Order: sequence, then C-alpha cells, then structure tokens
Amino acid sequence: MAVGKDDVEIIKPRTDKRQYRRLVLKNSLQVLLISDPDADKCAASMNVSVGAFCDPVGLEGLAHFLEHMLFYASEKYPVEDSYLKYISEHGGMANAFTSSEHTNYYFDVNPDSFEEALDRFAQFFIKPLMSADATIREIKAVHSENQKNLLSDVWRINQLWKHLSSEDHPYHKFSTGNWETLEVRPRAKGLTTRHELIKFYNEHYSSNLMHLVVYSKESVDKIQVLVENKFQDIRNTDRNRFRFPGQPCTSEHLQILVRAVPIRQGHKLRIGWPITPSIRHYKEAPGRYISHLIGHESEGSLFYILKTLGWATSLAADEGDWTLDYSFFEVTVDLTDSGHEHMQDVVGLLFKYINLLQQSGASKWIFDELSAVCEVTFHYQDKVPPIDYVVTVAANMETYPPQDWLVGESLPSNFNPEIIQMTLKELSPKTVRIFWESKQFEGKTEMVEPWYGTAYSVENINESIIQDWILSAPKENLHLPAPNVFVPTDLSLKDTQEAKFPVLLRKSSYSTLWYKPDTMFSTPKAFVNIYFNCPHASSSPESEVLTDIFTRLLHDYLNEYAYYAEVAGLYYGINHTEGGFEVTVVGYNHKLRILLETIFQKIAQFKVQPDRFSVIKEMVTKEYHNNKFLQPYQLAMYYCSLILQDQTWPWTEELEVLPHLEAEDLAKFVPMMLSRTFLECYIAGNIESNEAGSIIQYIEDVFFKGSNPICQPLFPSQHLTNRVVKLEKGKNYVYSNQGLNPSDENSCLVHYIQVHRDDFFMNVALQLLNLIAKQPAFHQLRTVEQLGYITALRRRNDFGIHGVQFIIQSSVKGPKYIDLRVESFLQMFESKLYEMTSDQFKNNVNALIDMKLEKHKNLNEESGFYWREISDGTLKFDRREAEC
Repeated sequence: MAVGKDDVEIIKPRTDKRQYRRLVLKNSLQVLLISDPDADKCAASMNVSVGAFCDPVGLEGLAHFLEHMLFYASEKYPVEDSYLKYISEHGGMANAFTSSEHTNYYFDVNPDSFEEALDRFAQFFIKPLMSADATIREIKAVHSENQKNLLSDVWRINQLWKHLSSEDHPYHKFSTGNWETLEVRPRAKGLTTRHELIKFYNEHYSSNLMHLVVYSKESVDKIQVLVENKFQDIRNTDRNRFRFPGQPCTSEHLQILVRAVPIRQGHKLRIGWPITPSIRHYKEAPGRYISHLIGHESEGSLFYILKTLGWATSLAADEGDWTLDYSFFEVTVDLTDSGHEHMQDVVGLLFKYINLLQQSGASKWIFDELSAVCEVTFHYQDKVPPIDYVVTVAANMETYPPQDWLVGESLPSNFNPEIIQMTLKELSPKTVRIFWESKQFEGKTEMVEPWYGTAYSVENINESIIQDWILSAPKENLHLPAPNVFVPTDLSLKDTQEAKFPVLLRKSSYSTLWYKPDTMFSTPKAFVNIYFNCPHASSSPESEVLTDIFTRLLHDYLNEYAYYAEVAGLYYGINHTEGGFEVTVVGYNHKLRILLETIFQKIAQFKVQPDRFSVIKEMVTKEYHNNKFLQPYQLAMYYCSLILQDQTWPWTEELEVLPHLEAEDLAKFVPMMLSRTFLECYIAGNIESNEAGSIIQYIEDVFFKGSNPICQPLFPSQHLTNRVVKLEKGKNYVYSNQGLNPSDENSCLVHYIQVHRDDFFMNVALQLLNLIAKQPAFHQLRTVEQLGYITALRRRNDFGIHGVQFIIQSSVKGPKYIDLRVESFLQMFESKLYEMTSDQFKNNVNALIDMKLEKHKNLNEESGFYWREISDGTLKFDRREAEC
C-alpha cells in the first residue's frame, strides 16, 4: 500500500493532457505515475541514487558492473537473459547507464505486455541472481566497453580533467571499470568480485534511495495498484544518499595550463572554473544566464570576434559536471591553426568578455527575454517517446521538489542580480583550469594519464600571467547581444483542413510541393524542407567536396543573424546530400518565413569570402583526416554504403583533391551547380496551404524567374533515381580493408544480406525476422560467446532496397572468425524458427503490429517519416497501415 500521496500540484506544460500522481510506498520508494490514454508504448525508469562515486577503492567500475549484472536474471525469473528476451519479443527495448551519483534503469514495451515486463523489471531490485558464470562473462563485456572508449578523445580528456583533481575526492576516480579493476586486482588481494558485487548491492541498493516513474495508458488508479503490487517488496535499509561536500579541486589543481595530446587532428581549448552549483539557485538560473551570453554567437559576441579573426570554428559555454556539492563552468573552443598560435589571445578575449559581463551587471531585460523563451519552450514542448520521458523525469526526481519534477531547471523565473554576479565573480583567473589539446604537443609532454594513456604536461599560470594575456589581446568591440526579434509572440493555431497523408499541392518543371497540415499535435510549429537536386553537385570527388564547403560557408555567413532564431526555438540546417543540398527550417511558425527568405537570398547572392573559405577548408580537411579514427564499426558500415550505393566517392579521394581547391574554384563551381536544379519540397505543420504555396512561389521567383535566372529546370534525362548495386542470389562477396588507426585494437565485421526491393509483404516478413532474431543474436554472440561489446542485428534500407546486417566490433577475435560465428548462428536460428510454436509466432506477429501502429510523437518525427518516402522516391505514405 502507498503510505503517502500528497496534494502538491506538479507543474506541467499547458498543452500536456496526461495525468500525474505522486505517491510514496510503505518502503519509502518515491513514485510518479503518468497516465496517457494515447500511449502506444508503456515505459518505466528506476533512478537509484548510487553511482560510481560509491565504488570501493581498488574496485573501480563496480557500480557500473552491477548495472550490467542486474539485467541477467532474478530469483523469480531465473532463466538468463529472459528479461531482455521478453522486452524484445514484445516490441520494446531496455537499457541502463551509470553516472557519478546515480544509476538509471529503463525500458519500454507494448501496452498489453507491460504488467509482466514491469514485474520482471521490479525483480532487479528485489531478488536478483548474480551467478558466478555470468559474473566472469559480464566483466569481459565491461572490459570490451572500455576498450571501445580508449581511443575516444571525449573519454580521454574527460578522465584527464578528473585525474587532475584531489585524490581524496571521488570525482578523481576511474568509473567505467575494466578487466584489471574488476578481476585482476581484486583477485591479487584475495577478493572475489562476485562476493564484493553482492556486498555492494546489499549495502547500497535501498528503496529509500530510489525514484520510479511509470508511464502507462491505464488510469492513475490502476497504475497505482500495479506499482504497489510490484515494488513494495524492495527492501528499505534506510541508507543515506552518498554526499561528498566540497569541490574536487584543491589549490594545486587550479591556475594550471595543461597541454594534452589528442587522438584526432585539431586544436581545442577547454577552460573551466569550479563554481557554486547553479542547481542550488535553479529558479535564478545564474549558470543558464551566463552560458547564454558567453556562448552567444551574434555580432559582438566572443565567438563572433574569434570567428572574424579566423581563430575559432565553434564555441560552447555551460556547466559541465555538477552535483549538489560541486560544479564546473566550462568554455570549450575549437581552434583553427591560427587560433592555436594565438591561444593566449583567445583566453585573454574570454576574460575580457567575462569582465564586460561583470562590469555591466546582470541585465533584467536579458533575463526576462531568456525566461520568456524558456516558458514558451516548456509549454509548447514536443511530446517525446515515453522511454525518453521517464528517464528524464526519474533523474529530476532525485534533485528537485515534487512540484518541479517535470520542470527541472527549465523555467528560470526569479531575477536576482546578486546571485548572477556571485557566479560571474567565480570565473576568475585565480581559479581557472585551462586544458589545451593539439597533436603539435606530441613528443613534448612528460606525463601520462594512467587509465587512457593520454600524454600531457602541466604548467602553473598565476593571475599576473593571465592579466598580461588580457592586456595584450586584440582591442575588439565586444558587446552584449541585441533584443531578439525572433522570439515568437503569435502562438495561435491555424484553421486547416484534415489531411491524413501529405498531398501534392503543386508541381511544375521547377519543383514539387508536398504539403501536410498539422491536425494531430496542435503545436504552433512548422517543418520546411527544400531539397536542391543538382546533378553537378556530386559528379566527381571535387564537386562533392566543393558542395560540402558551399553548404558550410552558407551556414557560416548566416550564423550571427540566424543564431537569434535558434535561441528563440527556430532551427535551420543547410546540409550536403547525395545529389545536392537541402535547406531545413523547423520551429515556431510565427517568424519562420523571415528566416527562410533570408537563407534563400543568401544562396542566391552567394559570394566566396577567401578568408572564410580558408577556415572552412582547413576544418573540412581535418574532419576528413579524422575519418581514420572512427570506430571500426562506423568505418565498416561506411564501406558497405560505398559499395552498395551508386555515385558515391571514397573520402580518401575527396581528401586527395582537397589541397588543390581554392576560393576561385568554388566561385566558379556554385553557378554551375545551381545552373540546373529541381526542388523537392515538403511543408508541414501549423501552416495553411496558401502559405505553403506562397513560400515555394517565392523560392521559384528567386531562382528561376527574372531576366537572368540563376537556375534552369533539369532536363528529363537528369531526373535520375537513386541506384543500389544488386547482389546476385547465391553469391557471397567479401570486402576487406585494413584498419586505418594502428593504435586501435578493435576490428569489425558487417555481415550484410540483401533481401528484396520495396514490397509490403516482403518488408513485413523481414521486419518479423529481425524482431524475432535480434535478441537471440545479441545474447548468443555478445553475452555467451563474448565476441564484442558492440553487437547488433539491424534492418538496412538503401533507397527502398531492404536487407539485414550483423554488426560486431571486437578486440578479441578477427572478422573471419566472427563471420563463421554469424553463419553458425543463422543455421542455429533457422532450426529454432522451425521449433517455434504457433502461439509464440503469433505473439511476435502481434508485437510487430503494435509497433507498426505506433503514432508519431511530434511533428519532427512525422515529417522525418514522410520526407524519407519523398526523398527515396517510394511515396508510400500509408506504409505502416498497409504493412499491418
């Protein structure tokens, strides 16, 4: 029974029709029930206030290892892997993650299977089984997971940041775990890992440290009965939540300049300060206010100045790692080669901007504008899949009072200049930590971080040194942003006609327009996608690279203007595609056309700025070079696409032509690329048909009309469909390639089986095969045979050509051996299919039907589905209904 159910009103978005109820079970487990009669999936998330900070000394990664182990089996459901098997067979998925202070377990499943799935889930926290055999196998899985991260700069630099902190603080720890920490070292000390694991579980996992969110289509009364029955037996040992007061850094870890050698090419600055956690003042939101200004990209901002000087290609500012006890405010800058040479000036300009904010004082109009944007964002937020929603809310429950469980820190409302000024003062030269990454430091460092092997050196920098950098920095006109004209004020809904599927609203020799008004989501948002089909854009490696640079330069030219739109919830993208480029604008429809017209005017009037061309060319060159450092499974999937898809060029060939391309080449290329084009257009959302037609008419007028038009229509022969190589039945093809990164011990197999051309019956048969096979494949190849942490069976769709692929990345076995194991699995699975009972088969069929009848959650998800039908040329808008 529930012993607590209070009348606290949980703040929810104005557009949210779901019902919520908070209750506390007799074992002190705090629960939030969510009833959504429209739900296609039910979901649950358990957030446990136990994380890597609780790891015993000498058993690093134990909390993470426990997260892995709870999935295996329980006393009530002792068959190994039966939980994941049940979830998969009933249309769902499950996962978990471990952070510093908590571990989150979550799943979703089809509604008619939710009760049993929830019961299986609850047994994690009541009576799990942690067999000795499973323990050894899953230690290997944790080790494989860590091996995957060893050559990732994100993981490496993050651990280095932690390494240079107080050894007495749990922040200093290595949290993932590996074979050394979970098997070798404990054994050397006479410890049994399984015994320590069970001991850790018994000592730390207590219901009073848990927060559960349950999302169902049933009423809150019915969900409450279900939760009380399933979760009241979790034991309560009345544990205190782990807290470690104080900042992780002592004085010796501040005022330091760290030079680190990354894996990838490029230069990066990560500048941070320990600050008072903003979470303590989440209504005043000092961190959000400061990051909004330091991270701004409009004219006069720090990034705008760095970009104008040719020193930076991106800048981000935010609170990084934080708890209730400590926090770091961090500014991350991606530097150009020139910016790398002016590192001291970059830091000096950052402190100049911080000084400007300190001297200007907190501005009420800026806070009010930020607050207004946050309020619109919260109240008109898109509905997301239940599994994502429950994870977010369960994490919020650990930190915020019940009324703010849905809000979190997303609604700053109390303007308090003193609190903002307090945080600004903490961004001081006295407490700064500067991490500077570059391959140019190779061979010039004397220390190595122990867990990932990152080479680094440390230099002390006092306040006077930074003051010198500030004084010598360029005298640029840094200033605060202007009022944001893109903040929407008209959030009314249009009166549009019902349309189940997109309709072809207009068609000409210049364009086609597919249109679908929003009659489902009732949000004041629109989705616009304009695809420029330009045959010249992909006719050679040179043209591919020039098109790529062209789209990046467009984004670069628009940035300081369009950044205001992004802040106000109106997003745009200009992306290079297989046969040209596409412009996408998504967000509140009120000011959407203003941004859209600006983008197309910029395309029509495109001029190459040589200085910006040089910066973008340098950035593209580094990105292409860094392809060799992709995970092996990513490279293997890329090679598969390269072989199958027509008119694709290897990145190695594109890298080969890059050094020879100059600004004049792009200036000549763009008019030629645009000279022949056809526009594929899709407009959806809170927008009327005459508005949609007017937008396309405007674009046609800009590009195709006038005395000297920019574009001409395509010739009939240029309307080519996407083509895919057909693999002959009964033949096997092997493509092998040596790994490009000699330091990477992993290899990968992609075992691809091409099945059929788009056909409703065959599609469903393949989907059913995938549904039935994916969990057995994962269990056999990853869990039992331990071939690699990344093990997946997925369907593949290349422009309507369907197939399946096994993707396995391994550090223990080579691709040839893994391929034999895949073939063996297929033979074994075939026999299992014949052994399947009619009831088992019917259950899988029903699960697939439920999955296919899932409704789209928001406008972006729906638009993505219909746009794929348009871009693939299949135009089967009723696909899901027809395949059921």
